[in-house]
Amino acid sequence: MQHDVIIACDFKSAADTFRFLDLFANEERKPFLKIGMELYYAEGPSIVREIKRRGHKIFLDLKLHDIPNTVRKAMAVLSQLDVDMCNVHAAGTIEMMKAAREGLTREDGTRPLLIAVTQLTSTSEERMQRELLIGASIDETIVQYARNTREAGLDGVVCSPLEAGMVHEACGTGFLTITPGVRFADGDVADQVRVTTPARAREIGSDFIVVGRPITAAADPVAAYHRCVREFLNE
Repeated sequence: MQHDVIIACDFKSAADTFRFLDLFANEERKPFLKIGMELYYAEGPSIVREIKRRGHKIFLDLKLHDIPNTVRKAMAVLSQLDVDMCNVHAAGTIEMMKAAREGLTREDGTRPLLIAVTQLTSTSEERMQRELLIGASIDETIVQYARNTREAGLDGVVCSPLEAGMVHEACGTGFLTITPGVRFADGDVADQVRVTTPARAREIGSDFIVVGRPITAAADPVAAYHRCVREFLNE
């Protein structure tokens, strides 16, 4: 199974993004990148096409969550962007996730990897239960969402690295875990509450880790990226 580090390109503009990517211009291995809502809403599909032209894999992180028909149609549009991975919210139900997969699948049968968000890494169990009125534990909730995602025919889930092992135990080793909430041991956890280090994430079972500020805000982003790859992939 493939494992990789995905850099979260949470920039506000194309100019900021390309200024960052230019740091990697001489790298033989182009980093896998996540494009989220801020950048996509600011720049639209053109930013995706240009980053793909530069040779990067892309995880388009838009977290679709709507009625099934709307999600199906939106995914049909996104399927034309040639991204490598995109996502929905697992809370949208199995029916919605099936619709997303149908919309994302092109006429020739190909599609990007499709994953579903379980619970955001900024969400604590106390907040989930008090504000969202979900009575189960956060671990039980995430595992059930992962089972629903697998039943819908998706490829994996977004969860914190702390839950990657239990997701694999419930859904199989071939079911992907994409995990934000990764920080270096000597770094700041910022606004995330369920976090761990790159090496520990791999030990627990993360297939892909998504790392933002520890790389993008580092004094030397290229060195920070290489450190992350080295710790996660044990290279």
